[in-house]
Amino acid sequence: MTKKKCNGLIMRLPANIHSAHFSRVAALSAKNHLPAISPDLSWVEHQGLVSYGTDRNVRYRRAAVYVDKILKGSKPGDLPVVAPKKFELVINLKAAKQIGLTIPPSVLARADRVIR
Repeated sequence: MTKKKCNGLIMRLPANIHSAHFSRVAALSAKNHLPAISPDLSWVEHQGLVSYGTDRNVRYRRAAVYVDKILKGSKPGDLPVVAPKKFELVINLKAAKQIGLTIPPSVLARADRVIR
């Protein structure tokens, strides 16, 4: 990515596929001054810059509701698909400092959580 002079990194794969490498990717992002975002909260917990996605606890509870309905006899194909209603913005200021990025106060004010 540095050879191609990329301006940023979007990690779109689910965390269960690449979370083992979050710390390594975050370190490489910081070393190369490359801002990176992921939809998974684990990303910022492993020193990534920003996560923006649905709350995993809400997703797990919703999955449990579906499992309960299926075990009680509902056909999976008859269950409605429910879109998320809330997305979480989490910003890691330590990671921002490492790459020399200043997060505007207006963005910090909109964040659901800021890691200092």
